[in-house]
Amino acid sequence: MTPLEDRATGCVAGAAVGDALGGATEGWTPEQIVGRYGGRVEGIVPPFNEDWRNARPIAPYHKGDGHITDDTLMTHALIRVYEKVGGHLDAYAMADHLVPELMGERRWIPELEAEALPLQRIFLAEKWIVARLHYGHVDPREAGAGNIVNCGAAMYVAPVGIVNAADPDAAYAEAIDLTGAHQSSYGREAAGVMAAAVAEAMRPGASADSVVATCLRLAKDGTRAAIESVCEAAAGLGHWEGSFETLRAAMRPYDTVADTYRDQGLGARRPSRTHSIEELPLALGLLVIAKGDYRDTVLGGVNYGRDADSIASMGGAIAGALGGLAAIPSEWVAQVGAASRTDLVAPGLAIAEVARRVHADDLARRRSHEAAFAALDRA
Repeated sequence: MTPLEDRATGCVAGAAVGDALGGATEGWTPEQIVGRYGGRVEGIVPPFNEDWRNARPIAPYHKGDGHITDDTLMTHALIRVYEKVGGHLDAYAMADHLVPELMGERRWIPELEAEALPLQRIFLAEKWIVARLHYGHVDPREAGAGNIVNCGAAMYVAPVGIVNAADPDAAYAEAIDLTGAHQSSYGREAAGVMAAAVAEAMRPGASADSVVATCLRLAKDGTRAAIESVCEAAAGLGHWEGSFETLRAAMRPYDTVADTYRDQGLGARRPSRTHSIEELPLALGLLVIAKGDYRDTVLGGVNYGRDADSIASMGGAIAGALGGLAAIPSEWVAQVGAASRTDLVAPGLAIAEVARRVHADDLARRRSHEAAFAALDRA
């Protein structure tokens, strides 16, 4: 593989593996996770509820056992959109291409153990895309307004960072435009910052520290404040074991989702300039603690609980982009791919090829502009 392909496959497969491992522990506390599994989770584990088909609020989804969740389904769908368009995406691409991806073709859904439309699995905040754009005919640039504010856009935006590899400013701008059709407020902001984090992680010589510095440079309002708070707390910690209370305390002032994760008040997930989603700051904080190591970044997210699949998936995407495919335990890639009946590596190769073509087009356009401007400024 070229370094571009290595980092792209590391990012996409790393996100999927983190997603699958975190699916089993999503929604629970660290203490509940230890109680269920007899200690910290160190890899693929069974569902939290043995009777997952009937257990509320999980049913009917088979989480655990190496099954990817909606985070990966959406990520792979976005990669297919990039393949179709062959260029940069904007909010109109969400309407013209992502909506048909979600409602037009049946695919294997591991959590449902059946072929179904992705629309039938994704969460209500993602169904919003179809409701607003397909049925409501809303201007795509404004369609995200009114949706619940959550990590829904940030969880699948890593491909934007790969397409804009080593150019986090461009990744941020593209993600902000694209996800305006899905999210608003700090949910949309997190998507921009997450894409920038991946773009920086793709850069040769990048590190966990350079990723965080890039995020702090670009992030706005509560998102920036939350990342700064969590990463400052993380810098004094040596391992994710024993870190969770400190990280949660650093995040708490910026999070609208209460400590009682499943029992939310009226203020939860509403637009705000002073708040932030929890998932991205936690993923970055765990990346700092792990010093960029993939395994520890992901396991920290898995054992933290709460929105564990998205925390581990975001952290896995960034750490995978930093370290490449070899950074991800090969047995995890094989086991998750087999359990989910999904090729975890091919989508990374596909988005690397898109990035290569997009960069060539960008370079030609830039050179044309340079020549035109030089002509304008010639005496």
